[in-house]
Amino acid sequence: MLLWTQTSRHCKKPPSALSFLIYTLLFTTAFSNSVLAINSPAAFVSKKSPVNIMAAKTNNNTNDSSALRELKDTIKSQAAEIDRLKNELTKNGIVAVKKKVVVPSGGHAHGGAADNEDILDYKEKSSFAIAYERVPWLAVFLFSLSFTALIMNGFEHTLSKQIELAYFVPLMAGHGGNTGGQAVGTVLSALSAGIITRQDAWKVIGKEATSGLIMGVILGAMVGPISHYVMGISKHVATVVSVTFPLLSTIASFLGSSLPFVCVILGLDPAVIAAPAMTSFVDVTGLLCYFLIANQVFKAFGLEL
Repeated sequence: MLLWTQTSRHCKKPPSALSFLIYTLLFTTAFSNSVLAINSPAAFVSKKSPVNIMAAKTNNNTNDSSALRELKDTIKSQAAEIDRLKNELTKNGIVAVKKKVVVPSGGHAHGGAADNEDILDYKEKSSFAIAYERVPWLAVFLFSLSFTALIMNGFEHTLSKQIELAYFVPLMAGHGGNTGGQAVGTVLSALSAGIITRQDAWKVIGKEATSGLIMGVILGAMVGPISHYVMGISKHVATVVSVTFPLLSTIASFLGSSLPFVCVILGLDPAVIAAPAMTSFVDVTGLLCYFLIANQVFKAFGLEL
């Protein structure tokens, strides 16, 4: 309006409608810019001014310091947590080794488990101490092995008639020990790891005996024909070997899986007793079965004994 008034003073003619519209637009634009400048005074300051640059640097440094501080705190907390877990694992491991092997089964542990203190003390034990602990059991089993000599003496007449039977006596003894040793090692490992307990005895024994029977059938079907066609052994002796293998494997697996449970129930150390006891019993029973089967097979073939 001021512009219009001053212009009207110098002009003799009144302003036209177009001039009035131009003056109105100029006034409106100037008024709007004034209002915006009042509402946002920071707009008058250039973004590239030194004040803004220093403020941005200060904010960036503050943010970097905060992020670095948070990262350090996180690393410290994680390191403390790792140390705590290591201490717990070490403590639990030491306690587990020092305690007896006790595995819960329905709220109860298999009593009479081997004491792991013997394992811890093994490194410090002398050879004399180890021999002193084991020799009594070996003497007992050595006495039981003397029954093999009695069995051989009882079937001396059969051996004199069929000398080929003697060829397979070491084979039978070795196979029985190997088969029973596998069963003993498997059951002892499962007991030590807590996978099975004495409540699982019959299930484990049945499984091992069945597997022994299957292995005996397979190996007997292989050894018999090989001994006859390759080694030149008579057909009736090869038949005795083939028939004895399944029975021997079953007996060895049965004894090898049952003796660890017997030792556990009686509170004995199965690692010291189970394996030699199995070997002694398998040798005696396997040899007896071998000669008894031989007598029956020879009769079936019509041979005189």
